[in-house]
Amino acid sequence: MRGMGTNEAELIGILANRSNAQRVEIRKRYKTMYGKDLMNDLKSELSGNLEECLLAMMEPSVLYDAKCLRRGMRGAGTDEETLIDILCTRSNQEIEAIKREYKEYYKRDLEKDCVSETSGHFKRLLVSMCQGNRDTNMTVDMAKATKEAQDLYKAGEKKWGTDESRFNVVLASRSFPQLQATFNEYIKISQRDIMNSIDREMSGDLKAGFRCIVQCARNPAEYFADRLWKSMKGAGTDDSLLIRVVVSRSEVDLVEIKASFLQKYHKTVYKMIEGDCSGDYKKLLMALVGKN
Repeated sequence: MRGMGTNEAELIGILANRSNAQRVEIRKRYKTMYGKDLMNDLKSELSGNLEECLLAMMEPSVLYDAKCLRRGMRGAGTDEETLIDILCTRSNQEIEAIKREYKEYYKRDLEKDCVSETSGHFKRLLVSMCQGNRDTNMTVDMAKATKEAQDLYKAGEKKWGTDESRFNVVLASRSFPQLQATFNEYIKISQRDIMNSIDREMSGDLKAGFRCIVQCARNPAEYFADRLWKSMKGAGTDDSLLIRVVVSRSEVDLVEIKASFLQKYHKTVYKMIEGDCSGDYKKLLMALVGKN
C-alpha cells in the first residue's frame, strides 16, 4: 500500500491464504512496524465490496459477529435476518463470547438492544438465544422426544391459533440430537414434517428464526448453503450476506457448506461467485472459498 496505488492482487494473496488468527497477528505486527493501524490504511486505500470483505477478514471472528449484530440494529429499521443468522446458529460458548465482546466494544448490552429493536414472539426467541443456554447433553431421551412432539402438535397443527411460546421452549433450549429425535416423532404423530408445520403456523421473522433452528439441528451446512444461494440467486447480489457467510464460516464448516451447496443447487460456490461478482472482490471471494 506504499506510495501510489494499492497492489490488490498482493493483498489478496497474503490475506486470503491466512487463518483469522494469523490475520489478527499481521495487524498487530503492522502496527508495531509502521505505527499505523492496518484497518485504517485498508479503509483509506480501498472501497466498496472489496473493502468490506477485507475488513471483515481482519476482525477477530467474535468481534466480527458482534459488529454484524450492531450494524443489524443500528439506525432506522432492523436487519432481522442478520440477527437470526448469528444468534440462532452459534454455540453456547460463542454466544457468551459475542455478548462479552459486544459489551466491551460498544459499552452496550446485546440482549437489551435485541429487546428494544424487536417485538412480540420474535423478541422472545432472540432473548432465549442470547442466554446461550441450549442443553449440551448429547444423550437422547426418547420419552421426552415423544412427549414434546405431542406438545408441539397440540400447540400448532391441532389447535385453532398457535401457541408460539411452546415452540420457543423446545426449539430454544433442547440439544440438537434431542431436537432431531423430537422432529422424527413429530412426523409419526402429525404425518407432517416440522418445517411444513412451521411454514403453515408461523409467519415473518419468527418463522425464519424457527426454520433456522430446525435446519441447524438437522444440518447446519445446508442452512448456510441456502443463505449463500439466496445471496446470489436472481438479479443482483446481496454482497453483505455473501461476505458474512463466507468470512464467518471459512474456518468452521465451509467445506461442508460447499458440498451441501453443490448437492442441492448443482453448481459450485466457486462457479456461482465467478458468475455473480466482479473485479478484485470476485478474486478475493474465490480465493477464500477455493476451487474444490
